[in-house]
Amino acid sequence: MKKIVFLLISLCALFTNMNASQSDINKIKQRVIESILRGSNDDAKSEDLIKSLHADGTWPNIDYKDVSREGFQHAVHLSNMLHLARSYNTKSSKFYKKKQVIQTIESALKNWTDNDYFCENWWHNQINTPSTLVSLMLLVGDELDPQIVEKIQPIIGRGNITASGARPSGDRIKIAGIEAKNMLFTKNYDKFDELIHVIEGEIKFVHWIGMDYSYPLSEMDSGLGSKGYGGRGIQYDNSFHHRWDGVNNTLSYGLGYADSFVEWAEYVEGTSYEFSEDKINQLVDYYLDGICKHAVFGKYPDMGAKNRSISRSGFARPFGPSTPLSLLIVSNYRNDELQEIANVRLNKAKTTLSHATFYWNTEHFTFQCPSWYTSVRMYSTRNFNMEVPYNSEGLLNHHRGDGANHVYRKGDEYYDISPVFDFQKIPGTTVMQKPELPAPDEIQKLGLTDFVGAVTDGQYGAVAFDFESPHDPLLARKAWFFFDKEYVSLGTGISCNKELHVATTVNQCLLRGDVIISSQNNKSTIENDEKAYKDIDWVFHDGIGYVFPKGTDLNIKNNNATGSWWEINKQHDSPKEEVNLDIFTLWIDHGKRPSKESYEYIVVPATTEEQIENNISKNNIQILSNTPNVQAVKNRNLNIVQAVFYEDGEVQIAKDLKLISDNQGVIMIKTNGDDITEMSVADPSRKLRKMHFSLSTKKEQIGNNFNMIWNERTNMTDVTIDLPDGDYTGSSVTIKL
Repeated sequence: MKKIVFLLISLCALFTNMNASQSDINKIKQRVIESILRGSNDDAKSEDLIKSLHADGTWPNIDYKDVSREGFQHAVHLSNMLHLARSYNTKSSKFYKKKQVIQTIESALKNWTDNDYFCENWWHNQINTPSTLVSLMLLVGDELDPQIVEKIQPIIGRGNITASGARPSGDRIKIAGIEAKNMLFTKNYDKFDELIHVIEGEIKFVHWIGMDYSYPLSEMDSGLGSKGYGGRGIQYDNSFHHRWDGVNNTLSYGLGYADSFVEWAEYVEGTSYEFSEDKINQLVDYYLDGICKHAVFGKYPDMGAKNRSISRSGFARPFGPSTPLSLLIVSNYRNDELQEIANVRLNKAKTTLSHATFYWNTEHFTFQCPSWYTSVRMYSTRNFNMEVPYNSEGLLNHHRGDGANHVYRKGDEYYDISPVFDFQKIPGTTVMQKPELPAPDEIQKLGLTDFVGAVTDGQYGAVAFDFESPHDPLLARKAWFFFDKEYVSLGTGISCNKELHVATTVNQCLLRGDVIISSQNNKSTIENDEKAYKDIDWVFHDGIGYVFPKGTDLNIKNNNATGSWWEINKQHDSPKEEVNLDIFTLWIDHGKRPSKESYEYIVVPATTEEQIENNISKNNIQILSNTPNVQAVKNRNLNIVQAVFYEDGEVQIAKDLKLISDNQGVIMIKTNGDDITEMSVADPSRKLRKMHFSLSTKKEQIGNNFNMIWNERTNMTDVTIDLPDGDYTGSSVTIKL
């Protein structure tokens, strides 16, 4: 009898679990359908689509023959069917549950199955086409001709986790999501369970192979592109690599990667399939410390962090609040920060966040105060300079990794500037001015130097770029020093052995208002023109001041520029019309065949003409050294010294305080008078295990990862600091005393 009772209880429990599981599946499926229906419904468009469909199931104005990477207008055919399916399932639509809608979709879908349109770009075949078709199936698949539904399954099935495009990174998680939706439609719940685990498992750090192999790997027969090498996904610094090349993809594929995970986290929240707290927390960290810190105030894409997408109209439009709001639903972690990002994007608040962040695996630095934002993009022997111009996009991006340094106080300073942009005058870069740029297949190049990196304590930072152009016979040592009201840009050793001009561009942005200059303390508002100016003290434009501690000859363009999207993007829908925009460009001309030239300037964002005129930042900043050996700056107000040592050397940082470094590296020191209160160090070359330097002040202290010992013989304090290793090699160490 007891055995019978036990069996009955077990069967009841099994039945209850099955019901619970089916209930969870139904809940998830309904959430997926609701998300698909959030797309816009336009009855006028639906009516036009129904009336204009040809008897063979095609729509007019679509080129069905062009399946090239630049063409494939078939995606419009897909979106038309999905639009009709939304109308069919929207109660407020006059086409709600109308048979003629199903008939139109069936005719268009039959055309697709009969022709099986296949693009030269794998992304359409494995992502866009399956994604749209599975959404269509979830909305109306049960009401379509079963034979058509059966024929469409192999096409949807190209989006699967064993497909060639499902590489670990943003595409794998996206493709797994497409396949999971199809399992909901086909009721293959065992496979659905497997795919949910795949999606959850993609949230992880990956080891960047460039840290191990550097540039010699590119010379191997297999090359960096070999499938035997990894490095795709979230880096240990919270940036994102989509490919083997180490190019920064945080605001492209890395954004889609996060959104795909968040989408599924919200679908499965509160069910037996929900993701673990650890995985969600890691995604929140990546989202806030990676994605949002690559964005201006967490809202606007930084042009310096974008790749070929800058050749698409609308690339700089602000991000919406959906992702942080979704994370607030599925997580209780760092909610105040998520809420602030959401509020900023909803225009309900301004950011309060200040940060100095270096992504050592991606050679990218971002800096933000509540009133301004800037970044520096670089590359080394560990990373390539820029994304390949896939699908004929971003055709002039050759120099956009050469120390690009965009600056913002609003976020839209470069909005849709690309058609008229001078791609040899990118803000922050030093470039040989060629009659024309090389061919697009010459854009991507591996860096030629090791010493590329930054030091940061999270609030302030200094960036070092030992730059050797892979495109031109050009050398320069470039450094940036970041404080709360301004930053300093130094260049030295600028040399080029070709008979062409070399220019360092201070900024190139949209022209907004007057341009005011001062020469030998005589200020004037200049007319719209393009011309050279002598002995300039400062320039003021659109709330940003550019201060030159030594009177500097400058070139300024503040007038109209023309171009077109078609010049930089050969996609079929790229506009060919001429674009006219008013542009402000400020640059230093180092002349032809320069030898050991230099520059120094201070950028003061979020300031006024009066503050610039009163030399507030100029008086606050002391440039201690700008030589090929040492570049160093002191902020008098903050009592901070930042120094870049390209080799061993010394710098006098105060009247009675000298800094001597026994090795190359970047050092930041905070002082109180002659007393050292904090030290931050980093090794951009990634070759040192310890940083050694000396200070001409008596200080003795020993910690877990450092020691300071007074040397009676030299009257110096010898400092040794252990540097990070493994996946954190190249990051900073801060010692508080």
